[in-house]
Amino acid sequence: MSKSFYVTTPIYYVNGVPHVGSATTTLIVDAVIRYHKLRGEKTYFLTGTDEHAQKVADAAAKAGKTPQEFVDDISQRFVEAWKRLGAEYDRFIRTSEPQHKATTAEVFRRLQATGDIYQGTYEGWYSVADETFLRDSEVEDGKSKETGAKVERVTEINYYFRLSAYGDRLLAHIEANPDFLIPDTRRNEVIAFIKEGLRDVPVSRRNTGWGIPVPGDDSQVVYVWFDALINYLTASGWPSDGWEQLWPADAHLVGKEIYTRFHATLWPAMLMGLGLPLPGHVVGHGWWLVGGEKGSKSKGNIPAPQDVIDRIVKYSGAPVDMATDALRYYLLRDISFTGDAEFGFGQLAVRYNGELANNLGNLLNRALNMLHQYSAGIVPDRAAATASSEIVAAALHATAAVESALDGYNPGAALEAIAKFVAANNKAIDTAAPWKRAKEGNQEAIDQALYIALEALRVVSVLSAPFIPKAADEIRRQLGISAQPIRWSDASTWGLLAAGTQTLTASPVFPRYDAKKAAADEAAEAAPEKPAAQQVKKDTAIDTNLISIDDFAKVQLRIAEIKTAERVEGAKKLLRLTVDAGEGEPRQLVAGIAESYAPEDLPGRKVVIVANLQPATIRGVVSNGMIVAATDADGKAVLLAPDKPDLAPGSKIR
Repeated sequence: MSKSFYVTTPIYYVNGVPHVGSATTTLIVDAVIRYHKLRGEKTYFLTGTDEHAQKVADAAAKAGKTPQEFVDDISQRFVEAWKRLGAEYDRFIRTSEPQHKATTAEVFRRLQATGDIYQGTYEGWYSVADETFLRDSEVEDGKSKETGAKVERVTEINYYFRLSAYGDRLLAHIEANPDFLIPDTRRNEVIAFIKEGLRDVPVSRRNTGWGIPVPGDDSQVVYVWFDALINYLTASGWPSDGWEQLWPADAHLVGKEIYTRFHATLWPAMLMGLGLPLPGHVVGHGWWLVGGEKGSKSKGNIPAPQDVIDRIVKYSGAPVDMATDALRYYLLRDISFTGDAEFGFGQLAVRYNGELANNLGNLLNRALNMLHQYSAGIVPDRAAATASSEIVAAALHATAAVESALDGYNPGAALEAIAKFVAANNKAIDTAAPWKRAKEGNQEAIDQALYIALEALRVVSVLSAPFIPKAADEIRRQLGISAQPIRWSDASTWGLLAAGTQTLTASPVFPRYDAKKAAADEAAEAAPEKPAAQQVKKDTAIDTNLISIDDFAKVQLRIAEIKTAERVEGAKKLLRLTVDAGEGEPRQLVAGIAESYAPEDLPGRKVVIVANLQPATIRGVVSNGMIVAATDADGKAVLLAPDKPDLAPGSKIR
């Protein structure tokens, strides 16, 4: 039997309920696994909970529960959260289960037998919050430099793992396998950590009644991190027959805080000591920051996934499945692997409205609406779309980019490639202008433009399936192809949308998110109520129209080039524009210039925009910024343009 493609999340610590940080790692693995499933591969997705450690027992006692009752409750919260997010895991492992206890004991015994585990006395720093032993160089002012957690000086008799013996072997493996550690920034951190000098590490602690007893010594329990790492091996069935069908893992996905010390150093050394192959990759991503601080359960400053989903439903009216996919999209799109990312509902709204509701939703709605208007909703002959179409080449390029990104465990890059492909198709419709061809009576040109757009949407439904699976299914349903299975190879095969297919009437997959109302509600909740006597009276002697130079410095004016323009339905004065502001991908603006400028005359023009204006929804269309215009004597808008027409998009105006 062939080996399964085996990818793991970390097992999540049961000191609190799931939040969007732990959800992100789970969704990265889910997207990668779904991609490999679509390729027809046999896969295995492991996740679970880490349930031992003294602070779990302390938390249980505080809650009036036994440790087992406590972890049973929290673990179930993770099970429920991952199912709500659509994570298709194969195994949810718990470190309190009998199989894991047996595997951990066997690992301990084997490493004892080789002399890699021995008994000794530890004296040094220990972080209770992180459950981590620290070097002197990793502590400053009584706290861990990395996490900020308080540390204490401890002296205790423990069993040790001879980590110091594996430094050279680890460095040799890293050098021989450049993609073992992903990304390069993490790889460099690990190399520096190892070269600083590895010390033997304690792998047991005093037994206080909760944990896996050390084989042959009930006075000690296995150290939580030594125990936790073994879960990946437990799930393979090792040492029983058949474990090679899963092991070695193809990749471990983890957050950066548990990357260097544990997953990239201690765990590979343990496997070397056991004579077992190492995982193919260890992949680490950054943190979600909230207000510049790390989002964490202990601080309570990061939301649970369900809270975010409820918020999306509230301000968009989207069905729960689509709101869930919107959260999946945002977390996978914006998480950083080389740094950290700021979690914010404002940025979520920008992604939701800009790339899902407007970019993707607009392409589907326009294509289907015109198809029903000009061809009774029936897919035209695909021969009308020639193989030389730029969109055919763009589809192949997008597919290759998504594959490369997912093979490198980078979902954000994959989603960026999909967003660019969708934007290219919106532009292609603008260029082809089927509404103009209809006035000319050119049905062949209409058929060609619409087939290309519809077939591109079919490709998008395949490419996006690992990330937003419910939305991908809905796109296929509206295209009339929901009965056809999705196969990854279909993304790189142009022309699979059969002529004569009856499509459905367009329906918004992602109804627009009312960011303005959400922000207003949030501001109202945050604003303290003041007694009337404390209200500040306006000083009528002061001109309130004056602003300081500091206020003006906050306004970011940029040169932008208009790429596309179209009328906003039901609004005589408004145009929906996409502009290049030097940001790598276009942004969408709404401008009240329709009475002064025809949409077809605007593409290619350089304009001035306010780049840092809070997004606003105007007639159901999100505007991410504002075009600067003057008003002539007749009250009509006049666009401001740079004196030098070759000024690059994104140039600052000072």
